[in-house]
Amino acid sequence: MLAKEDLKKLARERLKDAESLFHAGRYDGAVYVCGYAVELALKHRICKTLKWDDYPASNKLNNFKTHDLDLLLLLSGVKKKINAELWAEWSGVSGWTSELRYKPAGNVTKEETRLMIEAAKTLLKRL
Repeated sequence: MLAKEDLKKLARERLKDAESLFHAGRYDGAVYVCGYAVELALKHRICKTLKWDDYPASNKLNNFKTHDLDLLLLLSGVKKKINAELWAEWSGVSGWTSELRYKPAGNVTKEETRLMIEAAKTLLKRL
């Protein structure tokens, strides 16, 4: 189990990691880590919405053991708000998947990476 406040801190740290990778020209790694930042922020929001102190790691709540950003957004209780107010930003990150770790380098451009990081920054502030 991850404590709610640890999720928030980890999300910020992963976003900083993504920015460092971006500045080092490691765009694929930056996108991959950036997606995890959004995942962690969504899990923090779920805890906040459901008034949980920790994010569950239990098998009883398998729906919560996911890397699927769309599902996590749905579970967070803020999907309607994000879709209404931050559609462009959500569109910039929602295609992320943990399976990106298996893609060879060179799948994303510098500009695509920059846009995803900017979208993630905005989302993390609002989640």
